[in-house]
Amino acid sequence: MTNDQAEALRNLVRQEERGRMPVPGTETPDRQTRIFTITSGKGGVGKSNFTLNFALQLQSLGYQVLVFDADIGMANIDVLMGVSPKYNLYHLLKREKTIEEIICRGYNDLQFIAGGSGFNDLLSLKPEELEYFSSQVMSLSGTVDFILFDTGAGLSKESLKFITAAEQTIVVTTPEPTSITDAYAIIKMVHAREPSVRFQLVVNRVTDRLEGKQTADKIRLVSQQFLQLDIPTLGYIPDDANVSKAVKKQTPFSVMFPETAATRELKELVRRFESSSRAPLAEPSMDAAGGVKRFLSRMLSFMR
Repeated sequence: MTNDQAEALRNLVRQEERGRMPVPGTETPDRQTRIFTITSGKGGVGKSNFTLNFALQLQSLGYQVLVFDADIGMANIDVLMGVSPKYNLYHLLKREKTIEEIICRGYNDLQFIAGGSGFNDLLSLKPEELEYFSSQVMSLSGTVDFILFDTGAGLSKESLKFITAAEQTIVVTTPEPTSITDAYAIIKMVHAREPSVRFQLVVNRVTDRLEGKQTADKIRLVSQQFLQLDIPTLGYIPDDANVSKAVKKQTPFSVMFPETAATRELKELVRRFESSSRAPLAEPSMDAAGGVKRFLSRMLSFMR
């Protein structure tokens, strides 16, 4: 990022703090928008499918949720729902559309933003483009409870920015040895870059709870030993044949099969997440827009 870009974003954050940013008509003054990333060390672990169904279950509890499909080159949240977005992040970055205009609706009216090729352009924004993007993201403050960034597998330059800027990161893994190794690798790399990032672990496609616990324990123990990190486990999602059936039908499994084993475990996992997410942010003095302001400020520091 150039000095001009950095100064443009600093000025934007200062303006918002002085109360000069436009207030969206749907904003709720006491709602604090919290930003989480969902990632994995390798592809093929069911991360995007988890993100989609996780968001839907949060929404079923009464929360307003927005999913950002930030998986460059492999964005597929829309495919999992059989939806064809007319606009994506590219149209926002080119200032052709506002963020409200590129928000799509999926199952149960779930809000999501398709990434397309737009996230590649984040690396080369001009100062005025960066300011526009930031002001648009800032306008989401107070309009939703959670913004979930579904990042690409592994640690690209783009996904690193989102992981290090967000409040917390959920790492999805499976019991496969390569998946465990790669999950720890991404935790290690992110922690080296930004030690304040907090992680939570989800083990997908387990044969039973014992296998899930053993998998999580391997990552937790090595993280404690070498990184001095205590990584809580949100839960274990069983290897459920109904999940692949739902994918083929382009329907979220928690919608198509509300009583299947994977959905039951997901509901329990979401309840644990809801409880843990009530903990205060690192900056307890933040107002309702604090989560988004913090996200943008941290993105600024990591885009230099």
